Order: sequence, then structure tokens, then C-alpha cells
Amino acid sequence: MAAPRSQAAYDVVIAGGGMVGAALACALGDSGLKVAVLEQREPSPPLAQGYDLRVSAVTLASVSIFQAVGAWDAMKHRASPVREMKVFDATGTGSIHFDAAEMGEACLAYIIENNLMQSALIERLHHFTNIHYLCPVEIETLELNPDAAMLKLKDGRKLNARLLVGADGAQSRVRDLASIERHRHVLGQGSIVATVTTEKPHADTAWQRFLPTGPLAFLPLPEPHTCSIVWSADTARADALMALDDAAFLAELQMAFDTLGQIKTVSPRAVFPLALSLAKSYVADRLALIGDAAHTVHPLAGQGVNLGYLDAATLAEVLLDAAAEKKDIGSTRVLRRFERWRKGDNMLTVSITGGFRYLFSNELPGVHELRNFGLSLTDAATPIKNLIMRRASGLEGDLPKLAKRTMG
Repeated sequence: MAAPRSQAAYDVVIAGGGMVGAALACALGDSGLKVAVLEQREPSPPLAQGYDLRVSAVTLASVSIFQAVGAWDAMKHRASPVREMKVFDATGTGSIHFDAAEMGEACLAYIIENNLMQSALIERLHHFTNIHYLCPVEIETLELNPDAAMLKLKDGRKLNARLLVGADGAQSRVRDLASIERHRHVLGQGSIVATVTTEKPHADTAWQRFLPTGPLAFLPLPEPHTCSIVWSADTARADALMALDDAAFLAELQMAFDTLGQIKTVSPRAVFPLALSLAKSYVADRLALIGDAAHTVHPLAGQGVNLGYLDAATLAEVLLDAAAEKKDIGSTRVLRRFERWRKGDNMLTVSITGGFRYLFSNELPGVHELRNFGLSLTDAATPIKNLIMRRASGLEGDLPKLAKRTMG
């Protein structure tokens, strides 16, 4: 539904129509709230051939959210199930094997292309008459008043909202305009992503090998001999790998990982600098932050976008509950419930993923033996391992309603 050109008033304006912002919009669809989604650029459509370089390991909780908002059918045909996950230390014998069958599930997660998720969610939000999708637009100024957030767009339009949600990524303009500080720690690593084909089939298994310079993951894609790789390495190593031609890069990749036999082809590569970050506050009067605008984590655990989806589902639940009780959805009093619900879980994940980065790149005496012992011990302790699997898959924890399984 197209938005009017004149000044418009909304209950909720979502800055950012990426995966997380679009998920929040869908979660508010068909409600009594009038919602606008602002996005700077049209999303890239899913590729007709090949795969997007950016993929995510999507938890079962996130899949429940997609099903609840009606977006799952548009992406499940290209979602690759992860039935097993094998993690091992390249410098020792420690390893751990996660198998979905051990917890009575069909899979642990799904590997899905980022642009497919974004396109499916945006397509879905167009079906809701209470949501306006404005693209391409950019926010020029923001004024947070006691009773409304006032926005001026670069095309001259003015909007006001009872609540502005910053879902505009790690370099959030909304967060900056609102003068919300964040703790940020540069990890000194780059994450290389590419698509490869292998001699042996991946058998719906995700592999993660911890190398001295950073973790290397092979993630299964729908074609049985095709994987997405995520190779996180110290910046100097990542830069050197990116400088190689395809043949030389494949040789390095083969030395680092030979479990699937010969690695035959590699797509064009991209590299992204890694940092941990956490906004000091998720909320203020008339403002809330979700997704990467509020927090960023190391990609090794595959939890980044899932934390964002849980933010979106949680905020939607808080807002709809408040609206049903005739409360002011943009007040700090209401929004604190969202912050309390999500900030602790997000802080824990940021800390754990950052800690793993240093644990597995640390060669101090005793650390190598300790981490290998810990991996093997956890693998042998079935109850602990099953708890880890259920938590990582989004089957345990303080979940919002949309992320919970529907019975029957």
C-alpha cells in the first residue's frame, strides 16, 4: 500500500526494511496499529542461478516466527536443513557432534540466503493494509518529543510516530541521531564468505573447524555438493586470502578443510570486518532499537540474525499487549519491558561468541589442552549437549509467543 506524499502520522515507524525490520512489520500486520517501513534501497531479488554470498543459520524459533507471520512458504523451497553439526579443533583431537535426531527433531536449523528472507518478508508485508512500505527513502533529521518522534526525510516528506524503531543495522543512523552510545570492540578479524562445490556430499551437515587464526564453517546448501563457507581469520590473514586468485585460494581452503574431499570450485568472495557491539540502551521515550542496531555478535555461532528476529517478535508482543490495554506504546514505561526481556540474552550471546574467538585462537600453555578436553567432555555428556542443542535451536529460553511452536 503506497503512503501519501503529505505529512503522515503513524503509530510505529520502522527505520530499516531489512530482514529484522521487515519481520517486525509482518508481526504487526493486521493489527490496529498504523505502521510505516522506511528502506533506503530495494532488496536484491533471489538469484535465479547460484546462491547469495550472505546466508544465515536460521533457528527453529526463527522458523516459527516466519510461519506465524505467513512468510515461511515463500522461502522454505530454498531452505537447507542442518541435521547434524560437527565442531572440531584443528590443533588437537577435541570435537563435538550435534545430531537433531538425539533431541527428536528433524533438523537443528536451516541455512537460508539473506536476500531470500528479506524478499519473502517484504512480499508478505505488502499484504497487510495497515503497513506502508516507503522505498527508497532516507531519514534526514529526527526529533524525539514527549508525545511523538518527528522525522524529516531527504525527499522533504515529514512523518510523525508514537514510536520509532531503529532496525537500520550496525551503522544505525537512528541510533546516532538519538545520541545513544554503544560499547564496541573491534575483533581484528575479517569474515570471508563464498560458495563452493565439493567432491563429497555435505549430507545436511554443518562443519566448523577452529583454526589458530579463526574458525572456518562449511554450511550445507540445497544442492548436495554445494556449501556456503564463512572463514573468519585475523585481519592480515583474511587480507592475504582475499588477495589470492581462485586457484591459490582453493589450495589454502583445501589445506584448512579436507573432510568433503576435493573442493572443486569457488564463487566470487567477499570479506566483512568483525566487531562486537552493544547499545548502552535499547529504548528511550518514542524510540526502540532492534537487531544489529542494538547488538552485533561474532558469526561463529550463527546467532546474529536470530537474535534480531527474537527482538522483533518480542517488541511486537510488547506493543500489541500495550495497545490492547490502551497504554502509550511509545512510552519508556512500556518499552522497558522489551529491553528487560531481550538485553540480558543478547549480552550473554555477545560475550560468549566473543569469548570463543579468543579461546580458540589462544595458544598459551594449557589452553590448547583445556579446550580440547572441554569439547570432548561436552560431547560425551549427553544431557548437557542436548540442552546446548535445544537452546541454540531456539527450543528453550524465554521466548516470545511468535517464536514458540504451535501445537497440533
